[in-house]
Amino acid sequence: MSVRTHWASRTAFVLAAIGSAVGLGNLIRFPYICARYGGGAFLVAYVVALLTAGIPIMILEFGLGHISGGSAPKAFREVHPKLEWLGWIAAGVGFFITVYYNVILAWSFSYLWDAFSLPSWAPQAGAYFEHKLGIDVVKDPFTLTCVKWPLFVGLVLTWVAVVASVWKGATTVSKVVYATVLIPWVILLVFVVRAVTLPGALDGLKVYLWPQWGSLLQPEVWLAAYTQVFFSLSIGFGIMIAYASFLPKKSDLVKNAVIVCVADTVTAFVAGLAVYGCLGYLSRESGKPISELGASGLGLTFVTYPRLIALLPFGHRLFGVLFYLMVITLGIDSAFSLLESFASAVRDKWNMSHHKANVIVGVTGFLFSVPLVTGAGLYWIDTMDRFLTYFGLGIVGLMECLIVSDVFACERLRGHINEISDMKISALWDVMIMAIAPAAMLFFLAAEVYQRIQTPYGGYPRKLEFLGGWLVLIVVLLMARIFHALPWAPQKEPEIMAETFDEA
Repeated sequence: MSVRTHWASRTAFVLAAIGSAVGLGNLIRFPYICARYGGGAFLVAYVVALLTAGIPIMILEFGLGHISGGSAPKAFREVHPKLEWLGWIAAGVGFFITVYYNVILAWSFSYLWDAFSLPSWAPQAGAYFEHKLGIDVVKDPFTLTCVKWPLFVGLVLTWVAVVASVWKGATTVSKVVYATVLIPWVILLVFVVRAVTLPGALDGLKVYLWPQWGSLLQPEVWLAAYTQVFFSLSIGFGIMIAYASFLPKKSDLVKNAVIVCVADTVTAFVAGLAVYGCLGYLSRESGKPISELGASGLGLTFVTYPRLIALLPFGHRLFGVLFYLMVITLGIDSAFSLLESFASAVRDKWNMSHHKANVIVGVTGFLFSVPLVTGAGLYWIDTMDRFLTYFGLGIVGLMECLIVSDVFACERLRGHINEISDMKISALWDVMIMAIAPAAMLFFLAAEVYQRIQTPYGGYPRKLEFLGGWLVLIVVLLMARIFHALPWAPQKEPEIMAETFDEA
């Protein structure tokens, strides 16, 4: 018998799960959503969503991964042989997200190099961003030619780094996460200290945190809160199921889930202090209101922040390098966790080695990424991101809850979780999985379908919405059914799960 590869320590597992959950969304999405939907009042809605849906589903995925000892397809196959396809949908959504997420990291690698000359181009950061991506020349989203070679180099570096990070599965990740989780936190704290001491920072923090209690009566605020929780925690992509499969038999799943969720929330909140402290300063220096400074999305990372750093009294190059180093380290552990979700599924299904599965998945993902470093890449990335995260995540999360409720039985999974965890969950967890979380996901799925019927996403042509959105989802569904139908390779020798961690 062989001992299944497992985490070097509980700390390594928790850091890996935190690294997967904490990503660019914590830096570029949460602060903007919080400021837009009631500031401090939104934080109340977010915490309620975290307690009633985020933490319960995280516990659910940890439980499924641990009890099955495998990736998402294997976990759902253990629930019922006819449900393996759902695991492939989860892993497939994660794979296609990795395809475009690594392109964004490639931009960041390129900007890390450019940060050494930041004062020269930051005043025209918007035009610089458009030129670097080629969208100043390519206005047609269907012109997927003319590769931007500096970005291509960054793409190669990104994929090499991501594949290397999961080269030996949990063994390699256990070592990498100490750098990819702790380094961005240290840099983030540096930015927070600098941001809140800038002139005008208080104006920005008021926009970010000033509570508008009346907003809690608006349904869209609660929709935004639940949506952000699902996006932020990396649930629904098969990542946490795969990660939990590498845990030893005795593991406190509940406490680990709470730690990961709280760490993700704290990181997002602290990132907002840095973002809006800086925006308050930039607003004072430019004379423009914060609402006109591009406080959300990729524009914050590649346009607003360079302009801001160029206005700092000192240390332009240093803060530029630190910022893009933070972006890369924040993003890369989310990227390799998405890759590991799909690679572990391939390993389980066809009994491959870590190396072979990683190379096959990595090379395939790289080839899919290449068209996205052309001048039209940004249009496709934006569309794919919207459809995969909203519909892909929503469908998987909804089906997870319904299947555990109706097929596997919440009580059975809760019994397994409580048996091995020091912190226990009550029957209230069953209610959240059976009713509250599914209702929230149905709500935001219905709202998104309604919006897409009314108008195409981003004002893009319907053709792009279909090819970059709906068709990608269809491909994931077809792939899931095909992989489900293929036979499992016989396991060469049975695996046993380690009883405890090698170290405390």
